[in-house]
Amino acid sequence: MTVTRDKGFYRNFFSLWSVLVLNNVIVLSVNLADNVMLGNYSEAALSGAATCNQLQFVFSQLLVGLGGGAVILGSQYWGQGRTDRVKRVGSWAILCSFAVAAVFFLAAALVPEGLLRLFTDSPEIVEEGVRYLRVIKYSYPVFALTTMLLQILRSVESVKIGFYVSLAALAVNIALNYCLIFGKMGFPVLGAEGAALATLIARVVELLVVVGYLFFFEKRLCFRLRDVWNNDTGLLRGYFRLSLPIMITDGLFGVSTALQTVILGHMTDAAISANSVATTLYQLLKVASVGSAGAAAVIIGKTIGEGREDKTREYAKTMQIIFLFVGLLTGVTLFFLRAPIISLYRITEEAKTLADEFLLVLCVAGMGMAYQMPTNTGIVRGGGDAKYVLRLDLISIWGIVLPLSALAAFVWGLPPVAVIACLNADQVFKCIPAVIKVNRFRWIKKLTEQ
Repeated sequence: MTVTRDKGFYRNFFSLWSVLVLNNVIVLSVNLADNVMLGNYSEAALSGAATCNQLQFVFSQLLVGLGGGAVILGSQYWGQGRTDRVKRVGSWAILCSFAVAAVFFLAAALVPEGLLRLFTDSPEIVEEGVRYLRVIKYSYPVFALTTMLLQILRSVESVKIGFYVSLAALAVNIALNYCLIFGKMGFPVLGAEGAALATLIARVVELLVVVGYLFFFEKRLCFRLRDVWNNDTGLLRGYFRLSLPIMITDGLFGVSTALQTVILGHMTDAAISANSVATTLYQLLKVASVGSAGAAAVIIGKTIGEGREDKTREYAKTMQIIFLFVGLLTGVTLFFLRAPIISLYRITEEAKTLADEFLLVLCVAGMGMAYQMPTNTGIVRGGGDAKYVLRLDLISIWGIVLPLSALAAFVWGLPPVAVIACLNADQVFKCIPAVIKVNRFRWIKKLTEQ
């Protein structure tokens, strides 16, 4: 395997990667702060908020799909220096994200209990979840706009603003969580509802920071409110052809992740709490792989847009080696952090034992994910082949993983740790098609219009 000697590539990749990792660490630290504080308030409040966050995860995955299409297409236009087209792609991404946000808002407003009962039969968890959902639904359109603006900026390699946005949100969220969950500094004790209110305010702060940056500091795109409206329906068709497979893939991944809670939630209440603890820490360390995928998609898209296919192949080979090192680091770090993090939670001993077992499984799954996920969603999808990832996930997740996990839980009666192993098995076996697909280089596609 040829490793590139292009020093500019390494500077660009690790610059993008480090900022994206830090950004995602801070974003997930907000969730970790919610979990730890709610876990110290009550286990029911923790489980209720965790159940609502499964809906938030599906919603955010759909936004990632819409934003992913904007990043891939926008980065190719950016490689050609055509910023007017980048802004038009971004405007369609924003309008589509508002439509998705409206669907989730209406569902949360009209049938909150029905949504939560999909995940658990516990009346106490549903009651706490409804309190959380009653407030958090107002954050959906705000979060949608912020996410799309950040994705548009990512396509032109402006990623540092995402770090500052998330840092501001973390500070606001932790301070308000402390006040509103436990009733400190003269505030009422609100529990799960307080955590939702703190998150809502943090989302508003995020949006204000992004808008301020666009108006006063950003010089590459000069994106303004008037740019949201355009009648370039030809570009809309191109954007939608690319984004639809990504949105379906990421949306189905979000649904499959939510179904993990459904499967575990119908086993024991302790399994829900343990899954919340384990997946929160796992997601925190997963950011290294997410950062790899994000950096790969931008660099591959830009290089294809510049018409340098030889460099595209060279960079793809080099990135695969980087992904392997990231995977090893993720697995080892997760192994040594699991005990100290679990000790922060005030949950039952049964839940702590299950969380420890779940994390041991995720140590192995995380190493596989660190290679296959950025290879498939970063290099291959970033190169323009979005349908391949959709087909792969339909077969692996919906054809193998979820049916196998349901059988393990409800037919064979296997313990929760075995179910978790089934639910994450695809992170390992998807490495095989990933290495075959990426090294054939048939995924390199120029998507931009002349």
